[in-house]
Amino acid sequence: MTHASDTVLDRGLGAELAEDLAATAFTLAKRFAAGATMWSIAPSWEPHALHIAVEFVHPVIMGKRALPAVALTGPDLVDLVRVSVRPGDIVVAVSGADDAQVRSVMRRGPAWGATTIWIGSGQQPAAGVADHVLWLDDPDPRVPATGGFVLFYHLLWELTHVCFEHSGLLKDGPSRSDDDGAVCVTCSDEGRLGEVMSASENGQATVRTARGVENVVTTLIDPVAAGELVLVHAGTAISRLDEEEGR
Repeated sequence: MTHASDTVLDRGLGAELAEDLAATAFTLAKRFAAGATMWSIAPSWEPHALHIAVEFVHPVIMGKRALPAVALTGPDLVDLVRVSVRPGDIVVAVSGADDAQVRSVMRRGPAWGATTIWIGSGQQPAAGVADHVLWLDDPDPRVPATGGFVLFYHLLWELTHVCFEHSGLLKDGPSRSDDDGAVCVTCSDEGRLGEVMSASENGQATVRTARGVENVVTTLIDPVAAGELVLVHAGTAISRLDEEEGR
């Protein structure tokens, strides 16, 4: 990983960003090793989404593995990602922090069971909105065309393959809930983000979470509507979450 990190430093992107790139690549390697597909979006700069997919699908170095990656383009990206992504997949977005579609996709990632990566520049998005945020603090609107973003995902590709060379590190460890003690001692369930798929009139709803589709009791927060984000605990929706709330 030294070569890639040195490249970042040479471009003046800073040691902290180099560490973020390495950590993101390690996450990518673990997800790909577990069978993930990468979905890339860039609403205002679609060539970046296409370039990311090409970068991971078509290795340019002999012996490197092709990795499943698909660019999603066009209108209604939230719906398109929703029907495409499966638990364990990866969503990579390239946009500014003010892109409403990307904010919605990033916020819904945990409910879909997806690992989220947000690449951008200028004003940063809210803390915790994505699993990994790779950001250039440069407000210049020309930044997306100057090559910084391209450097990001080229380095991610390179570092991901470096991680593949250490297969023993790619096995998933304890879940996040096991690590932070957030599991309820009474019912052994943690609060999980869910997206309402459909609601009925009898105090129940079909909700998508990282575990899959679940039937959830909603009497505490009724009425609920399709598309809303809720916090699920022990088979019950205990609160409604705004899309702009942090994780």
